Amino acid sequence: MTRKLTSSLFLSTALLLAACSQTPAPQAAPPAAPGNSLVATADECSTFQQNPVVVSRIDFQTERDWIDIVKTFEPLGGSAEEKFVLLDVGQADFERLRVTGLTRGWTIRIDPAETARHSGSLKQNLGSLSISGYPCYRTVEETYTSAQSIVTQYPNLATWTSIGDSWLKTKGRGGYSMNVLKLTNRSIAGTKPRLLITASIHAREYTPAELSTRFAEYLVSNYGKDADVTWMLDSQEVWLVLQSNPDGRKKAEAGASWRKNVNDTQRCSNGLFGADLNRNFNYAWGTGGSSTDPCNETYRGVGAASEPETQNLQNLMKAAFADNRGPARSDAAPATTPGVYVDIHSYSQLVLWPWGDTTTPTANATALQSLGRKLAYFNGYKPEQAVGLYPTSGTTDDFAYGELGVASYTFELGTAFFEPCSTFTGTTLPKNQAALLYALRVARAPYQLGSGPDSVSVTAPASVATGASFTLSASADNTRFNTSNGTEPARTVAGAEYFIDTPPWAGGTARAMTAADGSFNAGRESVQATVSTSGLSAGRHTIYVRARNASGTYGPVSALFVTVGGSTTPTPTTYTGSVSSGGNSYQPGSTGFASAGGTLKGNLTGPSGTDFDLYLQQLSGSTWNTVAASEGSTSTEAITYSAASGTYRWRVYGYSGSGSYTLTETK
Repeated sequence: MTRKLTSSLFLSTALLLAACSQTPAPQAAPPAAPGNSLVATADECSTFQQNPVVVSRIDFQTERDWIDIVKTFEPLGGSAEEKFVLLDVGQADFERLRVTGLTRGWTIRIDPAETARHSGSLKQNLGSLSISGYPCYRTVEETYTSAQSIVTQYPNLATWTSIGDSWLKTKGRGGYSMNVLKLTNRSIAGTKPRLLITASIHAREYTPAELSTRFAEYLVSNYGKDADVTWMLDSQEVWLVLQSNPDGRKKAEAGASWRKNVNDTQRCSNGLFGADLNRNFNYAWGTGGSSTDPCNETYRGVGAASEPETQNLQNLMKAAFADNRGPARSDAAPATTPGVYVDIHSYSQLVLWPWGDTTTPTANATALQSLGRKLAYFNGYKPEQAVGLYPTSGTTDDFAYGELGVASYTFELGTAFFEPCSTFTGTTLPKNQAALLYALRVARAPYQLGSGPDSVSVTAPASVATGASFTLSASADNTRFNTSNGTEPARTVAGAEYFIDTPPWAGGTARAMTAADGSFNAGRESVQATVSTSGLSAGRHTIYVRARNASGTYGPVSALFVTVGGSTTPTPTTYTGSVSSGGNSYQPGSTGFASAGGTLKGNLTGPSGTDFDLYLQQLSGSTWNTVAASEGSTSTEAITYSAASGTYRWRVYGYSGSGSYTLTETK
């Protein structure tokens, strides 16, 4: 930037910041493209007098613009593809955006219609106990009931306990207990690595709480069926705060665009009282990117961790993770530090990591970036350090990493706060469930395992005769990174090994696997081994597979079950459902089922006179790929498929006609 431009911006900024305080009110700006004037117009000043927070529209030019904006401000609308974004901002942020927009070619203006609608949504009746128009999202009460149901149904795997009270409850004005759902096999004692997930700390973000609840349901329902879920819950813990801002969420459930908690000790004429809980954490609190105005959407509170919700979450983080980082900003957490923290927000399709209050990387930046790119491989989101246009401070992930040294991330889900259910269940849920499963998979040593090779497509027969040998195969892959924002170093797979029943962290015996092409010399290798069952007892055994790269870094294990001396008779399962012409139905659900490999059979029957088609789909990263199809001219279809280990689902498509169907699955 030239000195002349710098001086011009300084002068223009000073003029702008003073404009709405002039007496009399300023005149309309000189002729300019709408939204390009640095001097606030009379209409804009009048709008800010009536609405301390307005909805502004920014028309930008590049995807980089979009990312920088939405890492700093949570959007109310727009997208990278549409090249505009709607933000709810106060006057100070509006003016800062105007100045920034001058250098980046943006147009920034107030959107009167959206401002009126946003203001009106805050004044509506907030007594609803259901989320109208969004049946896929549970209310606070329904979420709590679901969590308690998990505990009732799986008492050996789950507990549901209070971590403190919400703001309203501390005042005796209703409110909620804040609770944590803890999942692990309680019959296996010992200190276990943890994945801690917090969701919907900003009240109007519907998808995070529902994703977290469904992730918990997936884990407990697949324990004992899926080998990976089983070892993860046997040897690790998952802690989930499904509703991190229950008071505020109650307002949002009635349709209000409510972000903060409901602390109303500092009243606002626009009704936007409360503190932004994700600016209230005490690490680097108040150092930028938050507001001192109680009516601003990013109001940081009267002091660091002033809000009971923040205090509850900070105490929980300290209970979940040991302090593994020194006090200096430049101190690194040891590479062996266990645990992963994920704070789930919406929306923007980003995977973010600290710092958010400075562009300086953390001392663990390389490892955080590698794992961040790996997580983004699954959900397809852009991986970035959290700092955006302007710093943000007092945030959850900066606290977790800054205070404790734990590998910390923020997911910004999907494409809207109130995301349509079809988008959530069809795209956001499966992609991000896969990312969360990977976060849990590496929780033992995320700074190391995140850059190691993954063991995927692990295949073996489900059942083997006593004393027989079988072939174990897998793919060792050190290329599964999202490189949409920079590339990872090339890493060559240097070896692979398997363990029977006792995993490596418990002292299991490693047995070497060989490269199918004869040598380890690439980033992705097919590996195999002949496994003897001699000496193994009759019954089910767990086979663990892991790989390492040329620098000696191991990736996480993948596992499958093999039954020795067991029955080889396939087990049928019958599903029923209905489908309309042109519609889809998924079994056993949109998130599918885990398979250790082997033959999968599906037989579909539907009403006479209809034409339903049957497909088998496999989850690959964040995408469902069709691997087998039966598309006859009736509704009687059949598929037989030799499956590798992985996640699958059946898709029933109504080519013509509507009605109920029966699907018999054999595996």
